[in-house]
Amino acid sequence: MPVEIERKFLVTSDEWRTDSVATPIVQGFLSRDPDRIVRVRVQGDQAFLTVKGRAAGITRTEVEFAIPIETGRELLLLCLAPLIQKTRHEVIVGSHKWEVDEFHSENAGLVVAEIELGSEDEVFEKPDWIGLEVSHDYRYTNSHLSEHPFSTWS
Repeated sequence: MPVEIERKFLVTSDEWRTDSVATPIVQGFLSRDPDRIVRVRVQGDQAFLTVKGRAAGITRTEVEFAIPIETGRELLLLCLAPLIQKTRHEVIVGSHKWEVDEFHSENAGLVVAEIELGSEDEVFEKPDWIGLEVSHDYRYTNSHLSEHPFSTWS
C-alpha cells in the first residue's frame, strides 16, 4: 500500500512568500473516521479523491486518484460541512518541497507547513520560518479543522 510520511509545523513569519508558487484549494471530507478518511480536493484546475488510513507516528496509508474536475466539484457538494478553503504555497528548501497552507474562511489565521519524507528519520533542512512541530497534534489535521475550525479554538 502507498504511504505518506509527513511532518507538519506552524509557520512563524512570511519569509517563505518570496519564493512560493500559490494554488487555491477547496477540499471536503466524505468520511472523517480516523481509520478511513475520504477526502475530495479541487486544487486549481485538477481534482483528486484521497483515502487515508490511521496514522502510526508520522506514517499513514494514503491512496490518491486524479478525477475529472467536474466530478470533484460535484463530490464537494456531498461532503460534510464545512469545506476547507486554503491557498497552498510550494516552496523549495534544499532538496525538499515544503507545502505551506494558508487557511481561509473559518480557519483564517492558521498557516501550517508540511514536508513529505521518504522515511521517518530522513534528515531535512528547516527553514528559518518554521516554528513548533505539530505532526502529532490531531487538531492540525485538515479533517479535524473541517469539523472544529481554527476560529473556534480557545
